[in-house]
Amino acid sequence: MHIPARRRPEFDEARFYEYPEHLRSALADMPSAPGVYLFHGEEGDLPLYIGKSVNLRSRLLAHLRTADEARMLRQTRRISHIRTAGEIGALLLEARLIKEMHPLFNQKLRRNRQLCALRMSGEQPEVVYSKDIHFATEPGLYGLFGSHRAAQEGLRKLADQHRLCYGALGLEKLPPGKACFRAMLRQCLGVCRGEESPDEHRRRLFTALEDLQIATWPYPGAIGLIERFTPGRGESSAPPHPHDFQIHVLRHWCYLGSVTDSQEAAALDRVSTGFDADGYKILCKPLLSGRAEIILL
Repeated sequence: MHIPARRRPEFDEARFYEYPEHLRSALADMPSAPGVYLFHGEEGDLPLYIGKSVNLRSRLLAHLRTADEARMLRQTRRISHIRTAGEIGALLLEARLIKEMHPLFNQKLRRNRQLCALRMSGEQPEVVYSKDIHFATEPGLYGLFGSHRAAQEGLRKLADQHRLCYGALGLEKLPPGKACFRAMLRQCLGVCRGEESPDEHRRRLFTALEDLQIATWPYPGAIGLIERFTPGRGESSAPPHPHDFQIHVLRHWCYLGSVTDSQEAAALDRVSTGFDADGYKILCKPLLSGRAEIILL
């Protein structure tokens, strides 16, 4: 069997991995604290990769020892970092910088311009877009998807899990009076052939959608989320850092920046544009659980 060149042993970069000695000096002032790190290439000093960690030094040591990252390490000329008070700040800053700088080796957190969700329209779910509706304040939205196709696929997966009818959901066009094929396989409970009432099917649909519901912004305006750095064992003697205490300014699940006092936080508050899915995913759990320390701005 023919083996593609990239899979042949002689092209396996890991076999020829050499520790990147030219990056060793980057660890000299790297703290064992939370933050964001940037691998910079030669051309224009633009970042090749942006990452975050609760322990920058430990994470970067792991990068430099990873043979699978040999290509990126060879292209890297220097490593910089930005301290944060904790993991939430690191996550928020990482997501922002990736969307602003588009590093070559980052893919997952690139900005998505077709963000969409599901919303009930009459008896069927419809796909709606964040460019048309403010996802942070609009109730009755379900799921965050990167495209119309992904939203339809998400709805189809939901139907498969809960034995809902493709026809009743608008995923499949059925001739009048004809049942769907899945009903014959008992993969649909038969609303399309009268074995289940439309009301019961709708109730089951809402139950299935509950886990995908997008929470609306639970505050009247902007807030500051307070985060403090707690040194690990053996680090208590380290001198204080300006970012040991941060207030992350947030509005409508959007990250507006981090400051070190409440007056600066109030000045940073501004109306955010659009809905940030990454910010929502990062902030939803700490804010809705009530565990985060916040101030109203």
